[in-house]
Amino acid sequence: MSDLIEAASEHQETPSPATVPSPVDSYIPKCVVSIHAHPDDQEFSVAGTLAKWAGAGADIISIVITNGDAGSNDPQYDESYKPILAKMREGEQSAANQIIGVKETVFLGYPDGTLAPSLELRRELTRLIRKYKPDVVVSGDPSSRFFGNSYINHPDHRAAADVACDAVFPSAGTRLIFTDLLHEGYEPHNVRYLYLHGSEKADVWVDISTTIDTKVAALRQHKSQLGEWDVNQAMREWAASSGKEQGLAFAESFRRMVLIEEG
Repeated sequence: MSDLIEAASEHQETPSPATVPSPVDSYIPKCVVSIHAHPDDQEFSVAGTLAKWAGAGADIISIVITNGDAGSNDPQYDESYKPILAKMREGEQSAANQIIGVKETVFLGYPDGTLAPSLELRRELTRLIRKYKPDVVVSGDPSSRFFGNSYINHPDHRAAADVACDAVFPSAGTRLIFTDLLHEGYEPHNVRYLYLHGSEKADVWVDISTTIDTKVAALRQHKSQLGEWDVNQAMREWAASSGKEQGLAFAESFRRMVLIEEG
């Protein structure tokens, strides 16, 4: 995940201030659903933004699709270690979310490393979007596959982002898609904004100058993945690079899809 953030910072476009509103985003949502493949994906990518919104009163719902049980290359471990690692990573994610200010965390428990953009997963995400009725959904950009010439975006990241987008539109708002959800009491819901991180077409930047410390503290909870790496310097450098052209000390960038125009 760290390579993704570094590579994405090299591919941000700056909209012309003469033709579009300020790209520095000041919107504060009421409810946010954050959808990511693995424990720690959210912290590497958007924790500063989520912490800022939570601090301003937004309800943050964090959905973690896989259990992270493939997150080790240590030769001393075999398959029997996977449930232990999965439990460890769930605890790390819960601790990180508490620091961010997440209201509720949903663990879907899919196997790590083999995630597919299935209808089953789309139905689950559609159910959760209809349940929580967010005005904002945050996920990765499913069109981002290659970053520079040194990082291939993880297939789980792409699958999670792909299904998240399809759940937002058309599934969450279309009554006759997944009609079984109607029988469960989940009425259609239309999301206002979709924020996609890791995009080569970023068009909004969120100022995380007041929450960069929170981002680092949350990421540090993922001890099983970080080992001895102190992420403080890297996170600050990436956030500084992201915010530089917008005159921000630290920022996270997004491609923002406006699905419902403000009336």
